[in-house]
Amino acid sequence: MPARFFVLLSFCALAATPQSGPARVTEPAEYRRQVHQDPRQELVDLARFIPGLRLDIRYATTHNLTGQRIYPEAAAFLRRPVAEDLRRAQQTLAQQGYALKIYDAYRPYAATVRLYEALPDQTYAAPPTRGSKHNRGCSVDVGLVDLNTGQDVALPTDFDAMTPAAHSDYQQLPAAALQHRAILHRALQQHGFKNYAAEWWHFDHEGWEQYPLLDLPFSALR
Repeated sequence: MPARFFVLLSFCALAATPQSGPARVTEPAEYRRQVHQDPRQELVDLARFIPGLRLDIRYATTHNLTGQRIYPEAAAFLRRPVAEDLRRAQQTLAQQGYALKIYDAYRPYAATVRLYEALPDQTYAAPPTRGSKHNRGCSVDVGLVDLNTGQDVALPTDFDAMTPAAHSDYQQLPAAALQHRAILHRALQQHGFKNYAAEWWHFDHEGWEQYPLLDLPFSALR
């Protein structure tokens, strides 16, 4: 795990009025400056960084809780230390015959606003007043794929299912779903991630508070 550090942000690159939400990086130049000063700030393209990773970015389609396309393209980015730990989790799972499927990773702040407008419930959606750990590039939503078949394995619910069965302590499930949930959680927790109890698929990386909120499109990260 990287040593803890604090990021000094340029006020000219942040939006910080109560009306516009929390302070966040909105300019690509400021993001690049931060990465130059500290490479751990870089948002890494997971599809290139982690061999065997599968993408199922629901918010780039209409197959999500809003019924609308939130992202213009299917892409997944995480801060470099977070991506490194996710790669280690992928390696751990591969030894057991599984691969990670990514539903969502870094999420621009503007997307968080749209999601909360569609689902104003803080159990399942971060309010714009504080932003999301996804906006920091430190959260990831994941499922599991069987390496032998290439198919999704049985898990408690579909991604973004807002039901009691989505809670990580829900037990009234088929044995296979319980087993796969345990395998997924154990691998992620072994490598620096903590599960959000209301969503079996959602994991926050340790040290997320060290990174600023971002409101940059995927295209600005390449």
